[in-house]
Amino acid sequence: MRVTRRRERRTRSGSKLHNNPAERVQKTTVLGRSIHVNLYVFTENAYHGRIQRVAKLMALAIRFEQLVRDGVVADYAELARLGHVTRARMTQIMNLLNLAPDIQEAILFLPRVERGKDPVTERDLRALVAEVDWGRQREAWERLVGPR
Repeated sequence: MRVTRRRERRTRSGSKLHNNPAERVQKTTVLGRSIHVNLYVFTENAYHGRIQRVAKLMALAIRFEQLVRDGVVADYAELARLGHVTRARMTQIMNLLNLAPDIQEAILFLPRVERGKDPVTERDLRALVAEVDWGRQREAWERLVGPR
């Protein structure tokens, strides 16, 4: 994994963008030889806590779905081969897309973890993902994370 830090952002025309003083951290993960997944994290302090793993997995699921929809990869099995994970693990990750949209958004914006274990894990969400009814998913989500 390569981490690149840039202090300034530029538009396509080359002019500087100063509207976001946050540091831009680009994490590039190479999957196989032909697919590159770029995750951009904008924070006020790039080293203040860490993003929860389940939030990263949710972002990956959204990105992988886009890759399949755009025809960059044929299917989830190809993604699993390129990512060196089992098809079962890829299914677990992609099942996060079966969550209600507001739960997906809440996962993406979970607070950073200063230390210790993540309060919400992908394993915790498997029961929610198995539930088809979004209303029941929301009730289970509230029990999992508590009132917001």
